[in-house]
Amino acid sequence: MPSVLQLTLILLASAVAGVVIFRYFGLPPILGYLAIGVLIGPKALALANDSATVKYLAEFGVVFLMFSIGLEFNLHKLRAMRSIVFGLGGSQVLLTMLLAIPASLLMNWIYPISWQAAIALGGALAMSSTAIVTKLIADRSELETEHGRNVIGILLFQDLAVVFLLILLPSLGKNPGDLIFALTAASVKIAVALGLIFVIGQTLMSRWFSLVAKLRSQELFMLNLLLIVLGMSALTEHFGLSLALGAFLAGMLISETPYRHQVEEDVKPFKDVLLGLFFITIGMLLDLEVIYQQWMLVLLLLTGPLIFKFGLIALLSRAFGSSPGISIRTGLCLAQAGEFGFVLLNQIDGLDLIDPALSQAVLAAMLLSMFGAPFLIEYSDRIAMRFSSNEWLLQSLALTRVATKSVRTENHVVICGFGRSGQSLARILDQEKIPYIALDMDPDRVKEAAAAGDNVVYGDASRENYLVAAGLSKAKAVVITYADTPASMRVLYQVERLRPGMTILVRTKDDADLGRLQAAGATEVVPELIEGSLMMASHVLLMMGVPMRKVVRIVSNAREARYSLLRGYFRGSEADDFDANESWRLHSVTLLPESISINKTLGELNLENDGVSVQAVRRKVSGADYVKLELSSELRLQANDILVLSGNPEATDLAESKLL
Repeated sequence: MPSVLQLTLILLASAVAGVVIFRYFGLPPILGYLAIGVLIGPKALALANDSATVKYLAEFGVVFLMFSIGLEFNLHKLRAMRSIVFGLGGSQVLLTMLLAIPASLLMNWIYPISWQAAIALGGALAMSSTAIVTKLIADRSELETEHGRNVIGILLFQDLAVVFLLILLPSLGKNPGDLIFALTAASVKIAVALGLIFVIGQTLMSRWFSLVAKLRSQELFMLNLLLIVLGMSALTEHFGLSLALGAFLAGMLISETPYRHQVEEDVKPFKDVLLGLFFITIGMLLDLEVIYQQWMLVLLLLTGPLIFKFGLIALLSRAFGSSPGISIRTGLCLAQAGEFGFVLLNQIDGLDLIDPALSQAVLAAMLLSMFGAPFLIEYSDRIAMRFSSNEWLLQSLALTRVATKSVRTENHVVICGFGRSGQSLARILDQEKIPYIALDMDPDRVKEAAAAGDNVVYGDASRENYLVAAGLSKAKAVVITYADTPASMRVLYQVERLRPGMTILVRTKDDADLGRLQAAGATEVVPELIEGSLMMASHVLLMMGVPMRKVVRIVSNAREARYSLLRGYFRGSEADDFDANESWRLHSVTLLPESISINKTLGELNLENDGVSVQAVRRKVSGADYVKLELSSELRLQANDILVLSGNPEATDLAESKLL
């Protein structure tokens, strides 16, 4: 058996390899973790034995996942989505568990199981993968679509139901006469816990976090966060409940404080790494020999629940008012098993409710269904159109609405995305009598804006048919207002393919992806952070008495130079929120007397070939005073000169080595 250090290195190396491979193919990292776990587990290559230490450490992945989910649960969010969360989601979980009882009768000829075990397995199979599904539909820009809202609502209730199921499952092993009492006690525990959350969360926890935040210590804030999460987990474990339940309650407590978003960012690295470790250990539990020996049972447990969950969710979505196409998409997105299904299955194993061989077959089927989830979601549109008789009609009606808006319009602007930026642009275009048509994927926003007279229609700008219907062939410009670069890239690809050379303006948060967007076909890229800096500078210049004409010229020159004057910044020891995405920086280099660049000209050094531009050269002329020299290729460098370099971090580091 490998040592703790060797085991840790194996897990880390395997995790990195798995994530890299699956990311390369555009698949969720969770599938990489599961696949690596299967590969290195004791039932396959046996590179890492399933030790108690690894399993206990991996349990903290579930703890931090439940904590993150707890952060998402607050009164406002639940109230806004109550019909979907508690109506559609509640029906799905409850009916899955109840219908598992008659389904278990059909399995008695293979594996006889009790009704308690059937309910427990129904609870595990009712779960869908929050990690996989939310990632995939977010990448497809479908979070705000009707089926996207159905999916998120059901996932929210499933996550909430886990808390109840973690209390319910141990009660199933008791006598039937004690079950009602156990369920009542579980309900009372949850009710009391939720009551304390909304009483304490807005008073004691908020005041305590305010006190910690005032001390302005990141280390103290992080230590306090870990203490609360692990302390609540230990408290619930002490009272016979699960670690995950305590973490969930801690998340709900903090969600009612003003520090929720900061906490969410701080805990994310712990959650992602430890949850990855949890999925690896789940993969390590899979016995490939079971799949080989019981392939018919595994196939039955794979296809049966997939078809059952798909059909049930689709029917429930239809009953709650969704169209057939939306219902089919919702069912396909949630047909697979979920990460909390593994948590519940582990608890079922610990209670000896089912035979270990059956548990292995269920585990194998759940894993295989998760591997198939990306493909079901990817082809959900085609499947919906194939099996929904009126889906083509609904799509045609949507396209007709778009075409009707644009049929008599030419030399107009196509606005992709009608959020705050898109609406502000539309108002200015209206004021100047410039025609436009906006495409947006939020049905509520489209309904309200269209009722107010805005020329906006429901449609996905990343799809060819919607762009054609919006009159792209007659349009004068396309404006992409998404803050998400991948979503903007999909629209750019379609516009460039349909109408090469089209004038396209793209909004982005900063200049990190400026070059990438321009290479994809963007005529102009507007980085909000730099534009904000430019506007601030213009106001300061005006207040300092600089003439308006000169201010306008300075701003125009900065824009014409593609923001080169403003691009990049000097990084401090404490990086801000955008450091992780920053691809351009300013860097000062002081030449030493022994530097090899002394007595060489800027032209001889030719730093531009290395991807670096020299923004300024400062030289000490008398005493301690430095002056800024005029830049030219003939400028010869001297000792103690200070060069201000502009470029990406790798290029500026290389240039510094070249200079020194």
